[in-house]
Amino acid sequence: MQSKLTSKHLTVTINHFGAEVCSVKSNNNVEFVWQGDKVVWARHAPVLFPIVGKLKDNFFIYEGKKYELPQHGFARDMDFDLLEKNETSLTFQLVSNNETKNKFPFDFVFQIKYILEDKILHSHYTITNPLNKTLFASVGAHPGFNCPILPGEKFEDYYLEFESDVFSLTQLNNGLRSDAKAPLRLNDKKLFLTKELFDNDALVFENSQINKVSLYSSRSNHKITMQCINWPYFGIWAKKGNTQFICLEPWYGIASHENGSPELPKKDGIIHIAAGKDFKAKFSLIFS
Repeated sequence: MQSKLTSKHLTVTINHFGAEVCSVKSNNNVEFVWQGDKVVWARHAPVLFPIVGKLKDNFFIYEGKKYELPQHGFARDMDFDLLEKNETSLTFQLVSNNETKNKFPFDFVFQIKYILEDKILHSHYTITNPLNKTLFASVGAHPGFNCPILPGEKFEDYYLEFESDVFSLTQLNNGLRSDAKAPLRLNDKKLFLTKELFDNDALVFENSQINKVSLYSSRSNHKITMQCINWPYFGIWAKKGNTQFICLEPWYGIASHENGSPELPKKDGIIHIAAGKDFKAKFSLIFS
């Protein structure tokens, strides 16, 4: 099942399965979101919950018990309920059940609210802890965008523009974080896209380095800007060798360290949500 939001400029389509944005089209029929291809990458914009990234050996330990959980968690592969709908917003909800507790031993209420305002799509995440003990979780976004956006353009015609010229990248080893860091030095705050850019997996930024990033074409006027103020982690990814899409990913959570503890409360980037409390996060996408 799908639901839609429309404005003067955009039509946004969201799958109830995963509460995943699967299309953002302009009023002149330009599609911004990657449409999925089983051979390349079948998803569009998955929501990452209750973990972000990969666990070492795909398990964690909580209160002495081992739980297996796949990369990025299970929310992206579950049906959400449509809780509320009006002309400008859609609110989806996922509630813990016996299926989720076999993988993640917590009660939770996870809500995603999408608000469409002219050319801006706002995404609001709320994790509610109904327990009388701490809930440990992570949440993140993984939207994929057509790159190139228009026919006749190439991947190499595009670049990302940041707010700074110097960043530090965390190096991955088989999807897990290592101690190795690498500088990323830009020219005029621009990173030009190449087929080889993601040969060593995603570009991973820690310590709230990315608050705003824009995807530009050097041949047309179309642009996508993401604003994600104070998100602690950020990833940029495309499948190795791909020249069809790119993902811009704000995270409250991150892949496990290759030498990290399997204990969930000790996991780097894990959110500690106190009993009866909420955790809230938001980001915005501007399409032009």
